[in-house]
Amino acid sequence: MINTALSLARILLVEDNPGDVRLTEEALKEGKIMNKLSVVNDGVEAMDYLRRRGRYADSDRPDLILLDLNLPKKNGREVLAEIKSDESLRRIPVVILTVSRAEEDILKSYDLHANCYISKPIDFDQFIKVVRTIENFWFSIVLLPSDRSNG
Repeated sequence: MINTALSLARILLVEDNPGDVRLTEEALKEGKIMNKLSVVNDGVEAMDYLRRRGRYADSDRPDLILLDLNLPKKNGREVLAEIKSDESLRRIPVVILTVSRAEEDILKSYDLHANCYISKPIDFDQFIKVVRTIENFWFSIVLLPSDRSNG
């Protein structure tokens, strides 16, 4: 279980837009929960990070993944499918955080077992509010598995 008694909430942000990375970092920095944010810029890097390959051999297992759908090299749908089909990764909650509001993207994400789907607000203040709400919900309200070392 993740709660404020733990030293850090570990979050993996899979995002290729530098502006959205900066906004997310800013929102989490000012949030109530101590966190360690790791950022990867494409789907291949995401899977290398999660499987601790190459330069990510010493990476932390995240408590939460924020995943964009529109990524280079391997898109978010492919990453989500890999995560949820891998027994050692499938329990990590995956929040789809993307600009798409397309019904097809929403349905496909839930079919692939996304834990939730959030469309990124265009407005700066709303974006910050959404990220803080995600952080608060997943680390103050939700009970997560206590196995932080698995995988």
